[in-house]
Amino acid sequence: MSSALSDPADTLALALARAEAGVADAAAQLAAIAESTALVPDDEHDAEGATIGYERARLRSLLTRAEAEVRELQDAAIRLSDGSYGRCTACGAAIADERLAALVSTPLCLTCAAARDRR
Repeated sequence: MSSALSDPADTLALALARAEAGVADAAAQLAAIAESTALVPDDEHDAEGATIGYERARLRSLLTRAEAEVRELQDAAIRLSDGSYGRCTACGAAIADERLAALVSTPLCLTCAAARDRR
């Protein structure tokens, strides 16, 4: 396990709480838009239509990303509990402390991440 993270469990828990808050916030905003447009679903002819459509798409994208982040952090918490946190899931090498500090849920060392990105 990496020594740069003083307590990976706390770091992961904090990041997970933030990601879950992001999911809840985006979902609430989407629900508010759905509620406000329920009476007038055809926003195409509404002067605000493009703005509402854009905002809905933006929030769906944020929600999708926040949900993915929650899953990544949950996976990292599993790796922490089984003792494999801080080791690359592809090659087994140690993940650099600096990388874990920047990307607390990363499952890949820099070499394997770069190779994946090149594909």
